[in-house]
Amino acid sequence: MNNIFNLENIPFSLNEEVTNILASSGNIRIERIVSFGQTTRENEWYDQNQDEFVLLLQGKARIGFDNGEEKYLSKGNFLIIPAHTRHRVNYTSVKPICIWLTVFFDKNE
Repeated sequence: MNNIFNLENIPFSLNEEVTNILASSGNIRIERIVSFGQTTRENEWYDQNQDEFVLLLQGKARIGFDNGEEKYLSKGNFLIIPAHTRHRVNYTSVKPICIWLTVFFDKNE
């Protein structure tokens, strides 16, 4: 049985968050991301071709947008980031670590 909270194989010695693709088909991809203090590098932005559903299952985080807006997330909070909306991760908690569930999709299909 798979469990999204199972962290046994996470290499916590890495300086980067850990992403696992849980399922994908066509234009849909479901990922688990584990963050423990990581943020987006200075002056870098995510700008994806697909819409992104983001659900924070554990921890606390802040997502910043290039328009200056910032969203604070805690356990259970979710948001949808439209395609080509420039955003970045400004903060992820270490204790507890962040466990994200993300779904990338094309809402027009």
